[in-house]
Amino acid sequence: MDSGIGKSLESESGLSAGGHWRNWVGNQSCIVRRRGAPTSEAELSQMVATAAGEGLAVRCAGSGHSFTPVALTSGLHLTLSGMQGVTGIDHERKRVSVSAGTTINTLGKILKQNGLSLINQGDIDSQALAGALTTGTHGTGAALGNMASQIVGMRLVQPDGSILVVDERDPDLLNAARVSVGMLGVISEITLQAMDSYNLHEKLWRCTFEECMEQHDDLAASHRHFGFFWCPVPESRHCYCLPDTASVSTTDRLHDVCEMKVIDITDQPAMERGFEKIAYSSEIYPIEYVPNFHELEYAVPVRYGKEACRQVRELMLTKHPTCIYPIEYRFTAGDPGWISPFFEQDSITLSVSGEPGTDYWTYLKDVDDILRQFGSRPHWGKLHFLTAEDVTTLYPRAADFKALREKLDPAGIFLNDHLRQLFA
Repeated sequence: MDSGIGKSLESESGLSAGGHWRNWVGNQSCIVRRRGAPTSEAELSQMVATAAGEGLAVRCAGSGHSFTPVALTSGLHLTLSGMQGVTGIDHERKRVSVSAGTTINTLGKILKQNGLSLINQGDIDSQALAGALTTGTHGTGAALGNMASQIVGMRLVQPDGSILVVDERDPDLLNAARVSVGMLGVISEITLQAMDSYNLHEKLWRCTFEECMEQHDDLAASHRHFGFFWCPVPESRHCYCLPDTASVSTTDRLHDVCEMKVIDITDQPAMERGFEKIAYSSEIYPIEYVPNFHELEYAVPVRYGKEACRQVRELMLTKHPTCIYPIEYRFTAGDPGWISPFFEQDSITLSVSGEPGTDYWTYLKDVDDILRQFGSRPHWGKLHFLTAEDVTTLYPRAADFKALREKLDPAGIFLNDHLRQLFA
């Protein structure tokens, strides 16, 4: 019987046999029954409809950059890597429509050629656009929203293969879909609000933790982008491939220090000297990481940011001194996304990481215990400890999102075990 289903699926929609899948760091994996690699919206629609008709769950992996089980399924596993490129640019309104599998770095290059820039982006740019945006990916900037806040429209493939067009004519639907972790349909195309092309001026330096805390408010207010990595020991910066900024340091210390970064828009031409650099926007934002960490990241209301950082720092220095991956600390403005980590809440994001091959779970749970007391919310693609009850408590529009999800996908084909526990 299984063989017959396989032949039917492959002949009707191009689906292939399944197998093993794992994410980029290897902490999540699944055995899938079918795979699909569409190259057009029409092919994608057919694959989803066929799988739904056979009773298979459907999840899309993007570039596999999530540390959580959001991409896992035992049913149909989709990759949109064959759906790449810009499908249209509205130069007058500075809007760009992009196929969902396009990577962030590819989009940046196309925008540069067309005199445009993303309003903001994160420090990894190899992710597929749809997966990155709809899990809550962000950069830093106290007045800047997460990347999903740039979405002004999208096309969602529904269980029957039809296309749900999402745009500003239905603000509730748009705000529900911006950060939806693939639960409202498979995205085929996204339209983003961009802006005129700009250069960024980046400056790096090192200071003590207390210096950082003293300057925290002023740096956040006076720069478009401000963030830092707190490093408990000298080896910490190597965990994230951070440069040695000793030559521009304000301290002789090598432990319990902050690697600081500020970035601002500039009219100056490109240049690079020491730990100061000017370049096109999307050439400044990214950092190169070796995928050797498993990350937890929560959005903490900004008024609690410094205190949350102090408590996690103290935890690492005392109870967990062998956990040496840096704390990464950034800013993000609130947005209207129903299950966005930043829903109507200006936030800082605080992330820590466990070392692969070690038993880091107790450490991450202790960090969670600290951050949840401040009403913090997770990045959906990074490790967290939320329950269904937490979702109801932390997201004022959680009930509305769940009702919409059930209306669009009553059979729950876009859920998996992880998401069903939180949102079914």
